[in-house]
Amino acid sequence: MRHDGGAPGFVGRRHEVARLVRALRAAPAVVLVEGDAGIGKSALVGRALAEAEVPGERVLTGRCHPVAEPSPYGPVLDALRRSRPVLAGVAGMPPSAGALRTWLPDLADLLPENTAGAGADERYRLTQGLQALFGALGEVVLLVEDAQWADRATRELLLLLARDPHPGLSLVVTYRPEELPDGAPVLGTAYRCPPGVSGGLLRIEPLDEAEVLELARTVLGTGTGTGGAAGPAAAPASSAGVAAGTGLASGVGPGVGPGTVPAVARLLYERSGGLPAAVVEDLAALQEDGRQTDPVAFLSGADLARGLRDAVAERLAGLGAEARAVVEAVAVLEEPAGEGLIAEVSALSAEQVSSGLVEALRAGVLSEPEPARYAFRWEPARQVVYRRIPGPTRSALHRRAIDALRTGRPQPLARIAAHTRALGDRDAWQQAAEAAADQAVEQGDTAVAGPLLRELLAEADLAPERRGRAARALSGLAANAAYDAASTEVLADIIADPRLPVADRGEVRLTLGLRVAVQGGDRVGFALIEQAADELIAERPARAARALVALAMNERDGAGAAVRERMAKAAAALESEPDEEVAAAYRATRLTFQAREGDPELWPELDRLPRDASNPELVRQTTRALFNVGDIAMETGHDQRAGRLLAESRALARQAAISYLECYSRIALLRLDGLAGRWQGLEERFEAIGTEYPDVAMARVERAMLFGRMAASRGRLAVARAEFESAARYGERESQVTTAIRAAAGLGAVELVERGAEAAAAVLAPAVAMLRQAGAWARAGELLPIAVEAVRGAGDEGAARHLTEEAAEAIDGADAPAAHAGLALARGVLLEGTDSCGAIESYREARDAWRGIGRPYEVAKAEERLARALADRDPQTAAERLAAAEATYTTLGAASDAARCQHVRRDLGLGRMASPGRRGYGEALSPRERQVAELVGQGVSNQDIAQALFLSPRTVEHHVASVLRKLGVGRKDVAEALAETGS
Repeated sequence: MRHDGGAPGFVGRRHEVARLVRALRAAPAVVLVEGDAGIGKSALVGRALAEAEVPGERVLTGRCHPVAEPSPYGPVLDALRRSRPVLAGVAGMPPSAGALRTWLPDLADLLPENTAGAGADERYRLTQGLQALFGALGEVVLLVEDAQWADRATRELLLLLARDPHPGLSLVVTYRPEELPDGAPVLGTAYRCPPGVSGGLLRIEPLDEAEVLELARTVLGTGTGTGGAAGPAAAPASSAGVAAGTGLASGVGPGVGPGTVPAVARLLYERSGGLPAAVVEDLAALQEDGRQTDPVAFLSGADLARGLRDAVAERLAGLGAEARAVVEAVAVLEEPAGEGLIAEVSALSAEQVSSGLVEALRAGVLSEPEPARYAFRWEPARQVVYRRIPGPTRSALHRRAIDALRTGRPQPLARIAAHTRALGDRDAWQQAAEAAADQAVEQGDTAVAGPLLRELLAEADLAPERRGRAARALSGLAANAAYDAASTEVLADIIADPRLPVADRGEVRLTLGLRVAVQGGDRVGFALIEQAADELIAERPARAARALVALAMNERDGAGAAVRERMAKAAAALESEPDEEVAAAYRATRLTFQAREGDPELWPELDRLPRDASNPELVRQTTRALFNVGDIAMETGHDQRAGRLLAESRALARQAAISYLECYSRIALLRLDGLAGRWQGLEERFEAIGTEYPDVAMARVERAMLFGRMAASRGRLAVARAEFESAARYGERESQVTTAIRAAAGLGAVELVERGAEAAAAVLAPAVAMLRQAGAWARAGELLPIAVEAVRGAGDEGAARHLTEEAAEAIDGADAPAAHAGLALARGVLLEGTDSCGAIESYREARDAWRGIGRPYEVAKAEERLARALADRDPQTAAERLAAAEATYTTLGAASDAARCQHVRRDLGLGRMASPGRRGYGEALSPRERQVAELVGQGVSNQDIAQALFLSPRTVEHHVASVLRKLGVGRKDVAEALAETGS
């Protein structure tokens, strides 16, 4: 018998499952599993039983039922009736087990004769008989479900079993705590877990939004979940999770594609409150309606899950009139409320409210999320109650809520607006919503202001003046927000509205263009900015100047030549209409240009920027300048200074609620960690920030750059190529040339290894042309050496020399340490084979420069080249330098680079590197086996491991077999085993 049903829908709750599995494997055990209806208690127990590999015949399940007079000991006796398969093989049953013949007539043929005399205490005989029976059965699990409905006799029997469990018994009890009689513990107040008994209390919480997304992807067939199942085979389909009995199949038709699932999952979470049973019911409804092309619209218009509605209705039916009135008032108020506000809205006296609250709390309908504030335990339950309130009663409650809220200081205008809208008065709602949005903007509460403004703009009869104000306000919010597709679409819809005044449309178009070009990383946005400048110049020249300043930032499509002209036009517009905010933007842009050029006069200018201005826009432009210069400082090799600037921009952005600049600063600081060699955990941190900001292009591209570099260093060239190509596609759209140049450098290095110099030169040629066109030489530290190596390797010595000389002339006098380090490395490459002394000196210069900047990976690459150049002239020093490079690669986890150093040492006859550890490793992994294991854990094939580590395929096969034997796992579990064993 399977306990998981074989269905693929169990998600999350790994910690809870692991706890229960540990308890099941350490009998005797008593585990109390508590959680609300539909939370997935049965699913979790079933999953744990499957993972603990408990045979089905050794799981004895009994269920309690919501009947008026349940049979004494019913669920325990029902469970024991299922013990026949195990009991049939038992010999020598203790005589005391015969007392059970009366309660278990179906097993009478397997039980000894009842020798107890008449008049013996019934419960004592039952308890002794059960102990004898469990002793005969050996290791079994007694699972009692829904113990909130158990009769008193059953609970007392369970208490006796739990206080003195037989050594082989695992007692698992599931229940709903809010439905226990008088709120008492399920086993009574006297129960304490005895010494030597494993288990304890296991509280099951709702799924979070990410887990609902995982469940939706698994069931809808658009992604892979964690696998596993949701409940015991014998559990009904309503048990939480996706059990075989639910009838759910993968895929729901053409309406739900991978891109739609996150929106569907978000709605599922809102509708269910994270209750798996409600999620499953909604998913089943989607499958039944598989022809729908818009699943979000389908769910938005559908009733809440019937199981959820029935559960709430059952709770409400048991409440008195006062409690129901309190619950309805709380449903209308929506947010946690105190007794005074509830009294005003419900029109009850203080005593009636207090009495009603106590009853609702005890029934589990309401909770107290914060002291003396009351609300529904789950939002979907509130919605169920709200929809059940008759219309006239609901309107009266809303009116009383408005009157009560207006007495507050300051008035909670957003809440008042919501109640006004519920009354259906559109004019009053528009007025209230605008006032509420203004208040929220003033308070910096963008989460409230944004939705209000979007709802206002969706009103067909909104007055033009109000529409213009709302559009400008929403545009202002978007200017500071992190990039997301939804807000961008809203702005696009606004500018398409012909009712919007021209200058207001220009304001919104400018914000949209900035979001697309700067935050979205797509230079298509500059066309919007240019159009906005034309719309603004007549009525709002200062705002037109802001557009011109933004246009000057574009380095592509020949726009760089127009920089001075646009900056001059912006200055002229500011003379006609002075504006300190736009002047601050002008200054920030000028500082960005100075950083690009490696201007040594830049740093004192930065120190004079206003950090504590009272005007938020001035602070925003200071933050923008600090980020821009800090980001470019990484490109030019001022890494320590970049770290300080980026940390400051992050702090200012957080303080001023400029979320997109805070996001950018965090991403740049992660990149800086990578450059500094702090690779441990960096991939996970990039993944986390990408999840947090899924629509921010910078997060995706920097992740791709980092993953590409790390994959290449580990020999995973196909992965590295894919990552760099992904970054290059972004670079093609972006207005700055830096990303395209860096992506080309990474891709060129992969081409050089895999396909040779000619292929690499072909990949790098467009990037070199872009570098020249933009004059971005101060940011060429990564591209220059690999371009010179590829061009020279392809046989064009003259082009390689010209590129080197051109770069040297361009960066002469520039404050750009990385460009100078890259130039030194490029010179070393150029001099190899013709001037070994010059090459050695150039490599030393590059190594020392990278060391001064603080980039160990670049230092190791220069050391490796230096060792090669020294091999013939000074083998001892060459061996030392190669050992230093290998040690750095090993520390960073660059397994393929380290293996290449070993290969070079053998080829050049430089001797072996002294072993840092013992020769015999026993059952521990050797350093080479660990390298192989890490690559296996990353999904690398044996052939690719051989290429990465410069080993023969047969040697790799030997190492892989040894790794699997020592770790005791299959190939797919190597990564998890490595994580558990540590380093």
